[in-house]
Amino acid sequence: MSIVEQTTSEAKGPSLIVQSAVLLAMTAAAIGLGWAAGQYLYRNDAARIDASVEATAEAENEAHEPGARGIEITLAPITTNLAVPGTTWVRMEASIILDEPAAPSLADDIHQDFVAYLRTLRVYQVEGATGFRNLKADLEERAKIRSGGLVRQVLIQTLLFE
Repeated sequence: MSIVEQTTSEAKGPSLIVQSAVLLAMTAAAIGLGWAAGQYLYRNDAARIDASVEATAEAENEAHEPGARGIEITLAPITTNLAVPGTTWVRMEASIILDEPAAPSLADDIHQDFVAYLRTLRVYQVEGATGFRNLKADLEERAKIRSGGLVRQVLIQTLLFE
């Protein structure tokens, strides 16, 4: 028998110096890209904040003008039950903002419209933020129709379900 030398060829990978250089290059690239992204976001935020500050300043200037806010009329609290389930009660305190003075009976008419509308609601229609937003939009629409466009906004101070 013959003795055959068995040699195993060891796989040579990149040297430690090459690995260190690649790691250093990738780290530098990550730092550079992170810094560039931060600068980009900072500039966009700064521009957005500047625009927001300017819009707020303009709104405050308009608010100081006479009659800019309008006339706020607080409605009587509404307590009624919902359509479904009939055992669920709702209490709402709201105000309306008018562009100009209106007849004294307008607030009572809007109040009665709100009561009639709340009695037709189902509890799932007012669940969550979207439900509340839809409720407020519906109330504003009813108030604008009843007032002939004099109502600018409906403010809901309290909305409680039991």
